[in-house]
Amino acid sequence: MWNKEKVAEIVSNNKLVVFAKGTRQQPQCGFSARAFTVLEMLGKPFEVVNIFEDPDIRPSLVEFSQWPTTPQVFLDGTFIGGSDVVLEMFEKGELKKMADAAFAS
Repeated sequence: MWNKEKVAEIVSNNKLVVFAKGTRQQPQCGFSARAFTVLEMLGKPFEVVNIFEDPDIRPSLVEFSQWPTTPQVFLDGTFIGGSDVVLEMFEKGELKKMADAAFAS
């Protein structure tokens, strides 16, 4: 069963995780597809949680992050943002620096 604690466990057990609509192979919205593309270009391993797998995932995620939309990207336990923020950070080189530091520890 999904709840805020399960979301917290997934976020803390994965250096890089995205809660998205769909899967890497079959994104179910353009924003999720963009987030997958950016994270793949980053070159770091990442987990995907498809919020459509269980109706309790999305409300649990929103309760955890206090953010209403998806996708939601978490790096080293910290909520980074959605696809627009992740893309902007990637283009500025900020996301790579943060990911390199997270994966080095």
